[in-house]
Amino acid sequence: MIAIIDYGMGNIHSVQKALQLSGASTLVTNKPEEISSCEKIVLPGVGAFEDAMSELKKQGLITVLKNEIKNKKPFLGICLGLQLLFTESEEAKDTAGLGVLKGKVRKFQKKQGFKIPHMGWNQLKIIKTACPLLKGIVDNSYVYFCHSYYPQNQDKEVTAASTDYAGDFTSVIWKDNVYGAQFHPEKSQEAGLRMLKNFVELC
Repeated sequence: MIAIIDYGMGNIHSVQKALQLSGASTLVTNKPEEISSCEKIVLPGVGAFEDAMSELKKQGLITVLKNEIKNKKPFLGICLGLQLLFTESEEAKDTAGLGVLKGKVRKFQKKQGFKIPHMGWNQLKIIKTACPLLKGIVDNSYVYFCHSYYPQNQDKEVTAASTDYAGDFTSVIWKDNVYGAQFHPEKSQEAGLRMLKNFVELC
């Protein structure tokens, strides 16, 4: 069973449907005891960093998420759900993130020819072919993005894939049992569904 965290800020039903198409049993929940009982966790997210952390705190979810990650439960953060794993964000300078990964979430700088938000299809440059999430994914595969902020991780070793948009940024992270996609795999057709299937099949 995969717990999909419902804290009021995610594209929950699209993520759930895509995971189910990949063969998963899913539970949409915001209850710590149910999250702990599941084998894997997905943290989706659309919206603002500060609002998301506020909701996680209000619903008593921060401790259980950090504990389950520490206990080596497979965890996937999607879009804002990935950004929340980091220490802090330029979007909310007085709001701490989950701090699972060291680094700061930064806003794209205005640059001629590049619109903010970064929206639409773009390519993945695969850096770590051993990343289980990227099994069977061809280098330069297209995935679907919609974001104005991106993670700038301190530990470059956690970057499993990057994407070029006015410069390279980390688009897939992998550290032990923690995975993250800055794009939306549930909207990324064949490549995205393959990644979700890979997550479902993790031991």
